[in-house]
Amino acid sequence: MAKTNPIQFLQQVRAEVKKVVWPTRNETLISTIMVLIMVLLASLFFLAADQVIAWFVQLLLSIRA
Repeated sequence: MAKTNPIQFLQQVRAEVKKVVWPTRNETLISTIMVLIMVLLASLFFLAADQVIAWFVQLLLSIRA
């Protein structure tokens, strides 16, 4: 692999960064809202699952006692 000097490296980096398609403000906003909604849904799911498991464990422990 040939070594490149720092100037060539920076030129190559700039060329690659120009190829990046950055999201628009609207796309970023929609993606952020979707992530927050999914976090909320996942939190509710795991809260419900935890409550069901806790109830089941309490039921099992009360039967043995």
